[in-house]
Amino acid sequence: MQLTGQAILLRIFVGEADCINHNPVYELIVKAARDNNIAGATVLRGIMSYGASTVIHTAKWIEISQDLPIVIEMVDAEEKINKFLPVIDGIFEKSKRGGLITTEKVNVIFYQPNK
Repeated sequence: MQLTGQAILLRIFVGEADCINHNPVYELIVKAARDNNIAGATVLRGIMSYGASTVIHTAKWIEISQDLPIVIEMVDAEEKINKFLPVIDGIFEKSKRGGLITTEKVNVIFYQPNK
């Protein structure tokens, strides 16, 4: 797959505890991205967050949160990202949990699979 120049960074914020039938939402999103031929996806686990509920989630020695923030990032062509957005919406609907989705324009300088 060739990916250079203008692209879109898709960023999805979910909670670590968000699940559908005991499957983490972030795993379902990454697998759906692969099934939809998105160039790649990375899942990042945060150490502290709060969102619309204003509840603070944190990873500290004494109080280990079971619902830390998860950020999923993907970069691909705008058409592919836009086509994938309804898939994410469907996953959010099934999970009955909230989340946040953002996009921004990026310039891909290098993207190459292992040789």
